[in-house]
Amino acid sequence: MNPTERPNATTMRGNPLTLVGPALKPGDKLPEFTLVDTSLKPVTAADTAGAVRIFSVVPSLDTPVCDTQTRRFNEEAGKLGDKVKVITVSMDLPFAQKRWCGAAGASHVQTLSDYQTGSFGAAMGTLIKELRLESRAIFVVDQGGTIRYVEYVPEIGNPPNYERALEATRSLV
Repeated sequence: MNPTERPNATTMRGNPLTLVGPALKPGDKLPEFTLVDTSLKPVTAADTAGAVRIFSVVPSLDTPVCDTQTRRFNEEAGKLGDKVKVITVSMDLPFAQKRWCGAAGASHVQTLSDYQTGSFGAAMGTLIKELRLESRAIFVVDQGGTIRYVEYVPEIGNPPNYERALEATRSLV
């Protein structure tokens, strides 16, 4: 089965790129995927259940906008309490994610890597075909596994709309 390709679905510095996977929308169910945590253990979609989830998807933690995005969601996660899980997903190696979290003091977000299979990116529609990186996006998923908020950021170098994502999250807790 060929995955869905969405040409010109995002840009990087104005250059069009192709996203692999569907364009998910509110009301869709959270698809199946497998990521890897910082101890190299697999984490499936089902493993993230039990709370409202914010999936903050970034190309790389080692870039300024991704760093800012992850720090912002880490700060907000500390205020949202244990009814909300904030999960940052990138193609960064788990070792780099762990190093970044330590250096940034990020203790309220969980970083998960899609480097092994790209199954998250292909399932969520964030895998950049040309670069094998994740495109910037935000997904808010309720406790029942239904996606309630989606933002695919059109230009990878731009930040997401934090307030809209947080508003959607707060409405679910």
